[in-house]
Amino acid sequence: MSTTFALYYGNRGFFPESLIAEARSELTAALEKSGISCLQMPADETRFGAVESPAEGAKYAKFLEENKGRYDGVILCLPNFGDETGAIAALRDCGVPIFILAYPDEIARMDFQHRRDAFCGKFSIMDVFYQYRLPFTAFPPHVLHPRSEEFRRQMRTFGRVCRIVKGMRRMIVGAIGARTTAFKTVRFDELTLQKYGIATETLDLSELFLRARALDMKSDPAVAKANVLKDYTNFSNVPAEKFENLVRLGVVIDELIEEYAMDAVALRCWIEIEREFGVAPCVLVSEINDRQIPCACELDVCNAVAMHALHLATDKSATCLDWNNNYGDDADKCILFHCGPVAQSLMTAKGEVIDHPMFAKALGDGCGWGCNVGRISPGPMTFASSKTQDGELIFYLGEGEFTNDSIPKEFFGCAGVARIDNLQQKLNNIGYQGYRHHVSVSPGHVSEAVREAFTRYLNYEITDIG
Repeated sequence: MSTTFALYYGNRGFFPESLIAEARSELTAALEKSGISCLQMPADETRFGAVESPAEGAKYAKFLEENKGRYDGVILCLPNFGDETGAIAALRDCGVPIFILAYPDEIARMDFQHRRDAFCGKFSIMDVFYQYRLPFTAFPPHVLHPRSEEFRRQMRTFGRVCRIVKGMRRMIVGAIGARTTAFKTVRFDELTLQKYGIATETLDLSELFLRARALDMKSDPAVAKANVLKDYTNFSNVPAEKFENLVRLGVVIDELIEEYAMDAVALRCWIEIEREFGVAPCVLVSEINDRQIPCACELDVCNAVAMHALHLATDKSATCLDWNNNYGDDADKCILFHCGPVAQSLMTAKGEVIDHPMFAKALGDGCGWGCNVGRISPGPMTFASSKTQDGELIFYLGEGEFTNDSIPKEFFGCAGVARIDNLQQKLNNIGYQGYRHHVSVSPGHVSEAVREAFTRYLNYEITDIG
């Protein structure tokens, strides 16, 4: 995902103006080198090209208003000690995350012509923003040069923060089908989600079934979906009639996602689909996730929300898995599994579609074609889950890795061995706090950005699981 930052420069008039010109050049170059686009007010709009008064702050606020929608966040750069009143006038209504960057002084350049005092000035900006309840981001160390590798790392993190905030503030999550009666673990409160700007669009499975049965299999959408699925994974053992039913359902689910502008979706995946069409939609969920549209099975709307946040942070697919099995006697390892919703991009190889053994046992052979068997690729991962409780949206977050440890080939579905520090205490806390048996995961370690976005800007609560 591309990111654009609006650049703001603060100053107080008696500090060296030459350092502002240096900063404008250095900061722009550093961001562009990192692939980040920049938007900045022309230098001649204010004295020395920085904001040092409320009047100049008002000019900058107008600049932001004129460019609304073109930037994802603001970098508040302090080449020198900055005027905090001007900063408030400029940014209090910007509506996006703000990163405060203060330049370091150099011991060899501490004379009046070169001394910055940005170290001190950063406190003044932070203090006044706190007084005005204007959220901002500031990572340690307290001062940092734009040419440093640490600055580039922080910009990647802040870019993730901006994407999460932008994507979660006006989110639409689809709930296709009602909650399966037995699964009280995935109950949620629509009004709580709406309180945080997350709208829920609910549709009955009857709508899905009626449209799927009426679909012309010679239509362009049906032909295109059939070709996508054939190329996506191994359907060689799937009966033609069952494959056709998967195509029918896949086309209509895609239509519903588009019609209702869903950013993420949760699907009631059993047992009506299996009874009515003789298929399990696991592989369809997998293919949707592979297109980076977060899709949770078992109508777990809250984990669909968590998946969307992880996708925004990583720009990669997310998936929803079960905390499923211990891994022998290793206290820090477990098997994360689900019946096949894992995106192909997160798997070691193409999967194989089989008749779901659980439905074969419950409903008879041939009622569950769609279980996508495979293994999850090793590598670092971030995990999260959420719940609604007493009017609050609450998450837990963590990091770990999928290992190269083997899982017996007889283990059906798509699974991976996860290693997580202090896993047993985390699992205990998850259980005591009433979280569901599902967990959302996405590649990479991005919990710092997710936590910053959730707590600083979105006002979600986070449970410390140890």
